[in-house]
Parts: sequence; structure tokens; C-alpha cells
Amino acid sequence: MTAPILSLRDLHKSFGALKVTDGVSLDIGAGELHAIIGPNGAGKTTLIGEITGEVPLDSGTVSFAGEDITRQPVHARALKGLTRSFQITQILPGFTVLENVAIAAQAHDGSSFRFFRPAGAETRLNDRAFAALGQVGLAGRAGAPAASLSHGEKRQLEIAMALVSEPRLLLLDEPMAGMGREETERLVEVLGGLKGRYPMVLVEHDMHAVFRLADRISVLVYGRLIASGTPDDVRADPAVREAYLGEEDFA
Repeated sequence: MTAPILSLRDLHKSFGALKVTDGVSLDIGAGELHAIIGPNGAGKTTLIGEITGEVPLDSGTVSFAGEDITRQPVHARALKGLTRSFQITQILPGFTVLENVAIAAQAHDGSSFRFFRPAGAETRLNDRAFAALGQVGLAGRAGAPAASLSHGEKRQLEIAMALVSEPRLLLLDEPMAGMGREETERLVEVLGGLKGRYPMVLVEHDMHAVFRLADRISVLVYGRLIASGTPDDVRADPAVREAYLGEEDFA
């Protein structure tokens, strides 16, 4: 059996008397898209922060690619390929779509942000940027100002900016928030195209998207995992239906 890319063991985190993570243990497979779902206030975003190092644990361990990274800072985890999309960098509206991705590639390589403009002219950076834009369906918008993109296209751009950092695991925190159905469908197609190429952890409230994309789903309620399994297993779990899904099918 292939070793997991990410292992969480008995994670605990409290803010005063409030337990936001209560004994969470979870493995993320090296090739899977794993969705984490649950009601508002369940602790999903806190859990993502614990994985990236933004939220310090009270106890428990986080292992990435076989290495214990529990006490490593955010930047060290990012350099190992643990990439959180949509919070890595801000889109720069005064630059083109291509320049935004090239700048993200330049930043990953350790170049100074003082050299924004030259980055767009470097063939190597442009090649990487075009390749990433192609993966998210934005190659045709490369020369457009980033400010002119729709909300959904900006999310696609942010994913492209994440891809040039050479991720070994993508953490996606509610990427479909604020989208209409057409934009959501487009992003589902993008993420479906990335499946198998990058392991992903997806926190998302759009259950139709989750059940179409996920290989496995874990359900978090009041900081505790109440179920984890295939979409069919989770869909049929009475405790999950009672706590979160209700009677809708999400087929």
C-alpha cells in the first residue's frame, strides 16, 4: 500500500474553553482528492491552518511525505510543497494574467519582489506560467489584465499561481465560495483535470461539487471527525445525514 502524503494523528486545539479540533486523525493518499465537509463552525479552516502551520497545535502530530513537520513553520512547510491555494499570494490587478503567474513562479524561485516587471519578460518564467494557465483553462486570457477577470476566473488564476510553486499537496479552502453555477461547473472541470496529478485536500460547502470530485470524504462536526470514507459511504451514513447532509441525494 502506498504511503500517505499527509498523516494527521490525534490533533487537538482549543481557544479557551472552545475545542475546535478534538482528536482528529486522518491520512491523505498520495494520489487522491480528499474533501473535508461539515457545518459552519465545525473547525474545517482551523484544520487547514494546522496542516500549514498557521495555527499551532495543542497536541498531536502532522507528517508530510513521511517527515514529522509538526513544529516546522509555515515557510518551511511551503518549501516542501505543502501549498495552500487562495492564501498564498494576492492577485495583482495592475498586471496581466501571465505576469501574475510569472511573478508567483519568480517568488517561489526566491527572486526579489523588486523585480516584478522583468519577470514577465523571462522566457523560462513565461513558459512555466503558460503551462500552468493551460492546466486551469486560462491560456487564452494570458494577456488580459488580472482586474478584468470574473470572480471564477480569478480563482482559476490563483490555482495557476499555486501550480507554479511545484506543490506536492494542494490545500483548497472553499474555492467555489461566491460563485454562480456556471463558474462552479468550470472550476469543477479544472479540479477534475488536476486529479491524479496533484493530491488535494478540498474544504467546500458545495456538496454537488464535492460528491462529483472527491475520492474520499471526511465529515467534521464540532471539531471531531464523525465519518470518513468513499462518497457512497458518506452519503449513506445516518449520522452524517442527521448532522449535515439532510435527505438530499447529491448524486
